[in-house]
Amino acid sequence: MATRELKTAARIILVGAPGVGKGTQAERLMKRYPQLSAVSSGDLLRQSVRNKTPLGLEAEAFIRAGNLVPDDMILKLILHELKSKRWVSSASSVTDAAPAQPSKSPSASFILDGFPRTAAQASRLDSLIPINLVVSLITPVHIILSRIASRWVHAPSGRVYNTDFNAPQHPGKDDLTGEPLTKRVDDDEDTWKSRLKKFDETSQPLLEHYQQKGVLWTVKGNSSDEISPKLFQELETRFA
Repeated sequence: MATRELKTAARIILVGAPGVGKGTQAERLMKRYPQLSAVSSGDLLRQSVRNKTPLGLEAEAFIRAGNLVPDDMILKLILHELKSKRWVSSASSVTDAAPAQPSKSPSASFILDGFPRTAAQASRLDSLIPINLVVSLITPVHIILSRIASRWVHAPSGRVYNTDFNAPQHPGKDDLTGEPLTKRVDDDEDTWKSRLKKFDETSQPLLEHYQQKGVLWTVKGNSSDEISPKLFQELETRFA
C-alpha cells in the first residue's frame, strides 16, 4: 500500500458497531498515513496499572472494587500520553476552563480508541482536546451477522478464519497446527442481535453530539475493502 503524508494534525475517532471492522480500518489508516498513531484508553489504563503509576494505583482500586474507572481518570491518562508526546502543552490539565491547544504538526495525528463511548464523555473530551474527525462506519446488520456466522477460531492461538473471505486451507482445521477450529461461545445470532441493538441505542447520542460539532462524517459499505478507499479520500481531502 502506497503511503501518504498528512499536512496538518488529524485527531480521529472511529465509531462503529461490533463486527463492522473498526480495527481493520484503523490499521489500514496507520499504514497509509505513517504519521498517525493509535491512542487506546484501554491500553493506557492497563499499562498504568501494570507499572503501578499513581494513576494506575488509583484505577486499580476502582477495578478491584468492581467499579468503572471514572471518566476524569481516563481523561488524565489520555492527557498524560498526549503530553508525553508533546502533542499538547505540558501545562494542560483536565481542570482547565479552556481546551488544550493541540499541536498542528501532522506528526501529532492520532486515532483515539475506547473513549468516548457516550455523549457525556464526549463533552468532557471536548473540554480537554478538540477531535477534528469522527467517522461513523456503517455496514448493514445482515452483512455483520453473516460474517459472524462464517467466523471460526483456533482457540489456543487466537487465529481467526472466515469461510467467506479468509478460509483455512483445510476446512475446519488450523493452517499451522492442523488442530480443529471452533466457534466462539458468544458468536450466536441472538447474542449479536442484542449487541448491535445496544450499540445503536448508546451510539446515537454520541453521533448527534459530534454532528452538532460539525466533525461527523459517515461512510457506508458492505466490506472493509469497500469502505477503506472512501475513508482514505476523506482524510486526504481534510488533512492532506
